[in-house]
Amino acid sequence: MPGTTRMTPEKHGALDLVYSARTPGELGNAYSAWANEYDRETAELGYGLPFLIGAWVARYVPRGKDRILDAGCGTGLSGPYLKALGYDHVEGLDMSAEMLKIAASRNTYETLKEADLGRRLPWADGHFSAFLSTGVFTEGHAPASSLEELVRITRKGGHAIFTVRDTVLETGGFRDMFARLKKARRWRPIEESPPFRAFAIGEPEVQVQAFVFEVR
Repeated sequence: MPGTTRMTPEKHGALDLVYSARTPGELGNAYSAWANEYDRETAELGYGLPFLIGAWVARYVPRGKDRILDAGCGTGLSGPYLKALGYDHVEGLDMSAEMLKIAASRNTYETLKEADLGRRLPWADGHFSAFLSTGVFTEGHAPASSLEELVRITRKGGHAIFTVRDTVLETGGFRDMFARLKKARRWRPIEESPPFRAFAIGEPEVQVQAFVFEVR
């Protein structure tokens, strides 16, 4: 770990378990074990993605009665900030029941469901006007194939707004999936940010990019 990261061995171990997970079961267990300390420990690292993603949502998604999905919402850090921006109909999904309990305590999500990205999702076609996902498409986490289901449950004219870790953008098949969905006329690219740090204080090597697509 970099010298700027002030983590105890236990904290270091929690993050290592998350990044080293090789199966959904291992990943779920890692997050379940980390759930109660997750918010405090990521705050100490300066984790900003759950808050920054609201800037792209506000740029492209009108406020109103339409529903948006926080895919991989974890403990629901984005929820209160989306609410403050005027998004009153936010639903969430995550693979960790323990994290969803914390998300529910924030009282900002209309519905929270336990589900795995990469599998069939429990919503009808076009259910949402947009989905956001941040910190989810990274090492050992949700596969690029998750985007097909997320696009399915987003209505035409809606938006896909998400971040991808630099280390999996090519090797994880994300660029290939972007091109495949574009070729199939299921979405069109709107915005791609330059790489930036996911953590403002620690973990300087963790770089991500934000992407916005319009669903067709």
